[in-house]
Amino acid sequence: MLYSVDSKKTIQDVGRDLEAAVLKHRFGVMGVHNLREAMKSKGVDFTGACLVYEVCNPHEAKKVLEAHPEISTAFPCRISLYELKGKVRLSTVKPSMLLRMYDAPDLAEVAASIEETIIAIMNEAATDR
Repeated sequence: MLYSVDSKKTIQDVGRDLEAAVLKHRFGVMGVHNLREAMKSKGVDFTGACLVYEVCNPHEAKKVLEAHPEISTAFPCRISLYELKGKVRLSTVKPSMLLRMYDAPDLAEVAASIEETIIAIMNEAATDR
């Protein structure tokens, strides 16, 4: 269900490289949520580092949304970047698994393509160059 990859880089370096890999693969970053800062603004003391990147390929999103607009409840795709026990990790819910919730077998090929790209993006961001 989840795909995760660890990195030996700092969270800042992985974030920078994630944004570069997203663009390289013709996706876009639609937003970045800093959960520590969001919780702090609500008076909650969360000390962990956790950034959630919303990424999307508009051409693929159009195919999906025209066929099944209800899938918009799971869009855009999210890649989380966080620290866990001293390690930096990227995680995402696999698009193929998300689509199973929507009874949309007609989109299996699109989901597989998106999933392949998101995994490549994450691997590139996590790996030392």
